[in-house]
Amino acid sequence: MNILVTGANGYIGQRLLPVLVAEGHRVYCCVRNRKRFEEEHSNEHVHIIEVDLLEEPNPAILPKQVDVAFYLVHSMSHGNHFDKQEATTATHFIELIEKTNCRQIIYLSGIVNESNLSKHLASRLHVEKILRAGKIPVTVLRAGIIVGSGSASFEIIRDIVEKLPVMITPRWLNTLCQPIAIRNVIQFLHGVMLKENTYHTDFDIGGPEVLSYKSMLLKFAEVRKLKRIILTIPVMTPRLSSYWLYFVTSTSYSLAVNLVNSMKVNVVCRQNDLAEQLGIALLPYKSAVEMAFEKIEQRMVLSSWKDAFSSSGTRQEVMNYVDVPEFGCFKDLKWREISGDVQEVQGNIWSIGGEKGWYYGNTLWKVRGLMDKFVGGVGLRRGRTNSDQINSGDALDFWRVLIADKQNRRLLLFAEMKMPGEAWLEFKIIQKDNKPFLLQTATFRPKGLWGRLYWYSVLPFHYFIFNGMINNLVKIKQ
Repeated sequence: MNILVTGANGYIGQRLLPVLVAEGHRVYCCVRNRKRFEEEHSNEHVHIIEVDLLEEPNPAILPKQVDVAFYLVHSMSHGNHFDKQEATTATHFIELIEKTNCRQIIYLSGIVNESNLSKHLASRLHVEKILRAGKIPVTVLRAGIIVGSGSASFEIIRDIVEKLPVMITPRWLNTLCQPIAIRNVIQFLHGVMLKENTYHTDFDIGGPEVLSYKSMLLKFAEVRKLKRIILTIPVMTPRLSSYWLYFVTSTSYSLAVNLVNSMKVNVVCRQNDLAEQLGIALLPYKSAVEMAFEKIEQRMVLSSWKDAFSSSGTRQEVMNYVDVPEFGCFKDLKWREISGDVQEVQGNIWSIGGEKGWYYGNTLWKVRGLMDKFVGGVGLRRGRTNSDQINSGDALDFWRVLIADKQNRRLLLFAEMKMPGEAWLEFKIIQKDNKPFLLQTATFRPKGLWGRLYWYSVLPFHYFIFNGMINNLVKIKQ
């Protein structure tokens, strides 16, 4: 079959794609930036289409022959206007897909069975209506909390449980939900393809248990063999709840606000027999958590919500900044000769950040991350998806990976922390006088007077941090 996947580099899309490719389908992947996608997906069955559905698209950009189209575009992190953006992208998608021979649209939505919906869930329902207004049959799968390595809900719960032995929490922790394992979500998405009895229909999909968020935290703690005490109080306002979630977890503040509003709404499935029809065995919550940690321990996390650009609010266009600007910039440039194994030094560079840290002054890096959190930035808590693998487009603490070119031994990072300017950090192994050298360059392009004052204020710290970092990067383990 010819299958179209929008949001192909998102959390769900990255999990669905290998399943479709393994069956030999021709898959057309719609992404906003092909550079960060084609690096990981070089396959004869995968065809990349670069399109931004927020813009008026080229009407001839999609292939004529499409059997099934997956609509997996969500925009919950874009402040107060995400609902308008979701409506725009859905409208543009319908305009494009109706010019093809597509026989079915499959949309992953949210559970919307309560009378008072959050803005996030109301937006999902509005997108359903836009898709259904077209002439192509639509199958809607409505899910609540999705549990899997790298999912937003999993990582947020992990942050809370592993960092807080005693939790003073808002009362929305008593809200009910029906979590579902990512494996089951992919099975449902795959299973309804061209099933005519699912056309023009919506199905709630969830695991076998209805749990409160408090129960989910405690069960998660059981899997991690941690003893946790949770106290809920009624006086925590939505704003305070959002700040609590923002500072404790790796989420952005805008996402925290939308999550808190949604967590006050019960998301429990209406009964249906779709799982039985498709032969899907629903995984209990604790089993889903255990499987997620198996993937993490085996370094087999395929995708993470933290790698989405919406997790930081950074524009996709930064992926085009492959050439660091030269003019109007401050630079801190360091050279070190590599006396040992070049491959080992490159391995050090490729494992920077996350649990490994920054090779020097990790406490200072943590302080900088905390400062970033206090002014609404992403901070250091995002870490990295894999400990020893890195690709263009990945999030790395409060940086974004622009280039991860092992062949040319170049790693280029763009700063996503809040600052009065733009910053790049580059590591490159080069040959000079027939000797290998590590070139480390920090570049800062200031915005106005405040940007210049910022650079000079941190200059003393840069001297120690950047010298210590490059010295330890070239240091070979004995």
